[in-house]
Amino acid sequence: MEQTPSTTGKTTIAPEVLLTIARLNTLSVPGVARLSSAPADVNQIFSKNPQEGVKISVDHGVVYADIYVVLAKDVNVREVGRAIQQKVSRAISEMLGMEVGKINVHVEDIDYSVEA
Repeated sequence: MEQTPSTTGKTTIAPEVLLTIARLNTLSVPGVARLSSAPADVNQIFSKNPQEGVKISVDHGVVYADIYVVLAKDVNVREVGRAIQQKVSRAISEMLGMEVGKINVHVEDIDYSVEA
């Protein structure tokens, strides 16, 4: 009986991957006009790539996100917020196989110049 050698290693995921997945999935939800600026802490003020609209943290393999959005007028805020949560959570789970904790959606403004 021959044994095939198994190669083991590890896969690392850059934080930018999580941010990109969250941003693109959020923007694809009908009723989202754009991302808003996320509040910055001191470390982010001086970083080259501020986290536009999304803050992600990973604690013991569980992903947590805060997403800051501007919605179009005449949309149901609750429905759009839930759609964002579901879409981002599903994308992270399916694409990366990571467990998702909370996806907090912060509606920062309503854009009356954009049609829903």
